[in-house]
Amino acid sequence: MKTYTEKSIQKELSELKDWKFINNGIEKNFKFLDFSKALGFIVQVGLFAEKANHHPELFNVYNKVTIRLTTHDEDGVTDKDIDLAKNIESIL
Repeated sequence: MKTYTEKSIQKELSELKDWKFINNGIEKNFKFLDFSKALGFIVQVGLFAEKANHHPELFNVYNKVTIRLTTHDEDGVTDKDIDLAKNIESIL
């Protein structure tokens, strides 16, 4: 499976608003009106992730959510991560 480098992923990142390549993963910070909205978003992300059998790293503090995507068994970003990021963007 192809893994992206910081240089080779730029085209894909240009199509994903505010996602950044950091330490062999892609990350984005989200901010919601309150904890309930943040939690609802996390649940929706979880449903996409479970369907894809590709699970993100999720960090939540009150109304803030950070998502990190990387394919652990490939030690980097793959098309699985790009596809999941696109699905996450479709929630918003």
